[in-house]
Amino acid sequence: MLTAIHPKLPMRNKRVTKDFYVNQLGFQEVGQTDFADYLMVQKDAIEIHFFAFSGLDPAENYGQVYIRTDAIDHVYQSLLDHNVSIHPAGPLQEKPWGQKEFSVLDPDNNLLTFGQRVNVNPTK
Repeated sequence: MLTAIHPKLPMRNKRVTKDFYVNQLGFQEVGQTDFADYLMVQKDAIEIHFFAFSGLDPAENYGQVYIRTDAIDHVYQSLLDHNVSIHPAGPLQEKPWGQKEFSVLDPDNNLLTFGQRVNVNPTK
């Protein structure tokens, strides 16, 4: 039986990645051992892992994570309050597939999309 998933994304600089996720997105660092080339962060039931990839070209990074929430408006406003840049192509909006969502890019160009299910009009 599957119980959870923890995506692993590339990072160029652990300090920069940790700063973004902890100080801007509100995650906490987790794990019992501090490995130089690995980082684990958690917020609520979401855990994301990062591995060192010093040669990563952010323009060639297509890492993506879809994070579901039950408080999309609150999450969006919280990120705005912390001056997190919202992806220009991903502002908060309702999508035709029944999600209200928005996206941000982390320092390594990993795309984080936050989404909440909304009622879909079955007559459309």
